Amino acid sequence: MPEEPEIETEKLHEAIKEEMDKEGGAFLRSIALTTAILAAVGAIAALRAGSTANEALVLKTEATQLQAQASDQWAYYQAKGLKLAIAEASETTWRAANKQPPEDLVAKEARYEQEQDSIKKIAEDKEKERDERSLEADHEMHAHHGFANSVALLQVAIALGALAALTRARPVWFASMAVGAAGVVLFLSRIL
Repeated sequence: MPEEPEIETEKLHEAIKEEMDKEGGAFLRSIALTTAILAAVGAIAALRAGSTANEALVLKTEATQLQAQASDQWAYYQAKGLKLAIAEASETTWRAANKQPPEDLVAKEARYEQEQDSIKKIAEDKEKERDERSLEADHEMHAHHGFANSVALLQVAIALGALAALTRARPVWFASMAVGAAGVVLFLSRIL
């Protein structure tokens, strides 16, 4: 059986490592590592941006529903006011004729006034709740903009990292890390 040629793998491994170092292997690994970290933070920031936008939409939808309910209550309030005005006009007619108005008419007036008060309270409560939801939605949208801006910065940083890898230009990589750091800081400022 013929002998197999011996290849010194240790020397081969060292030769490959030297070639990678000549070609900027350590530099490329550093770029790859920072770009991967920036991509991971960017993905989390994108999820948060989407989440806050969705929450803002839900809150605005709830605010709109509450506004519709408040409007319904105010329409009901006005209807009771018309009924009260009609009952008062009827009472005035009775009194103009020097007659005592029927007791059920006076009772209706009192009931309409009382119903109007409770309807008004419900309408005002709905408006207050609407305002709270709308304010919450505005807060969520503000947070969304911060997350979205951090995603944009992180994407620019990743693109600069790719450019640095292609050109093997350290200043471009440093710019990538600086823009990425700004994106991370903005992201963290929105979380905390």
